[in-house]
Amino acid sequence: MELTSRLINKDLLFSLNTQMADVIHRNYGLIPIISRFGINFGFGNKTIYEVCAENNINVRFFLEIVNSFHNPQYFPKKQLQTFPSALIIQYLSNTHKYYLKSKVPEIIGYINKMKELASDDNLKNIELIDNFFREYKNELEKHLANEDSRVFPYIMSLEEALETMDFNADLIDHIRNDSIEKYERNHGNLEEKLSDLKNLLIKFLPPVVSTEICQHLLTELFRLESDLENHTRIEEKVLVPRVKLLEQKVLESCG
Repeated sequence: MELTSRLINKDLLFSLNTQMADVIHRNYGLIPIISRFGINFGFGNKTIYEVCAENNINVRFFLEIVNSFHNPQYFPKKQLQTFPSALIIQYLSNTHKYYLKSKVPEIIGYINKMKELASDDNLKNIELIDNFFREYKNELEKHLANEDSRVFPYIMSLEEALETMDFNADLIDHIRNDSIEKYERNHGNLEEKLSDLKNLLIKFLPPVVSTEICQHLLTELFRLESDLENHTRIEEKVLVPRVKLLEQKVLESCG
């Protein structure tokens, strides 16, 4: 991996020469972001550049993602749009796995514990929260499955067509009748339902026996909501505009 001054941006808190351990010390909320790149603990005093080089990770992409999560005011839309679609999609797919295999089960675990400890007169309220989140979970799973099985493969087929200059009829038909704009319009704001659930807990849930568990649950809902907001921002501000350009290029190339 070639080190060039072009990769260094002094405006960012984290740079090539930042020790990877310092990233976590400065913002432990970045732990799940780092793990999505397949980076494990035990990197000693190695810098971001060194760790990314050892793990065959695009260091420029890593820095843009980590800094955008660390500082919500920083969002390098134009820079992110320059990266290959495959790189962006791999990161988004890894994020999907994190939601479904880690974060959602963790939240369900807290709800189940609250149900176990609930008093008889408060059990129905906890069951209401349980049903609400499970409905949300089903909607989230469908949304992510659609992206993984339909949207992402479609994007990769656009890039492949432009690389090989092979524009089959099915792809052209897909662009004209089921373009990324349709996906963009149907891209529901999943964090809205999380906001409803948070308000249900904060404003309307009667006092519970498991106060600490309820606090943990609320904290994880906030974290999931924040993560989803960043995830959606990457999809809508980076991936969708890039795909629109790819669609346009395909149509222009095939006449």
